[in-house]
Amino acid sequence: MKERLRRIKNPLTFIILLIAIPATVILGSIMFKEKYYAWISMCVAVMSCLPIFYCFEKKGGFSSEENSSAELVVLSVLIALSVLGRFVFSWLPGFKPVTAITIITGVWLGKEAGFMVGSLSAVISNFYFGQGPWTPFQMFAWGFIGLITGLLANLLRKNKAFICIYGAIAGVFFSALMDVWTTLWAEGGFNLNRYIVTIISSLPITIEYAISNVIFLYFLTKPIGDKLIRLKKKYGLFITK
Repeated sequence: MKERLRRIKNPLTFIILLIAIPATVILGSIMFKEKYYAWISMCVAVMSCLPIFYCFEKKGGFSSEENSSAELVVLSVLIALSVLGRFVFSWLPGFKPVTAITIITGVWLGKEAGFMVGSLSAVISNFYFGQGPWTPFQMFAWGFIGLITGLLANLLRKNKAFICIYGAIAGVFFSALMDVWTTLWAEGGFNLNRYIVTIISSLPITIEYAISNVIFLYFLTKPIGDKLIRLKKKYGLFITK
């Protein structure tokens, strides 16, 4: 219990993920012109990786370096699955597995890994779907879902129903946060009335996305989760000392 509390209070993770990244995204969207979104996305991508690299560095030792390399491979595979899933279901605008895989990562591999998978899934998949000023917001939204998932991991692991319900809530949260970007971009600042109108107009997509999260989590949680558990036990991966 003390170890868990120590990990939650790690200041670097929360300074980067909860202060530096959202400040970069919000200020960048308000202060800079559209052509600067690529730099904002790059900054968010780099900052998303720092907490997980910091965890690797703290382990120390040659064997841990080998484990860190293996952990990066696992995270790369999860990001690839997330990106591929978004490609496969691109014909359905609100039906994508990115949130589901981000949640699964956060539950079994931790908050730093969850943020990294969610954030990088957004920027990498957008090389196909199109980069734009929305990309940093997508990176933060999916990354933040992974972060919160990691903090709630003990609760979510107890029952698949909890994960599915959480997935639906995460879908609503993602859409609501993206509507913040829509409002900021349209108004040059936050306008509550425009935000409410945007939420209402995007409600059908929000509902579709929430339902898709439940479906993906229902079918993917056990197969992917079981494999991640075996990798952790067999090779000692994602163990924080």
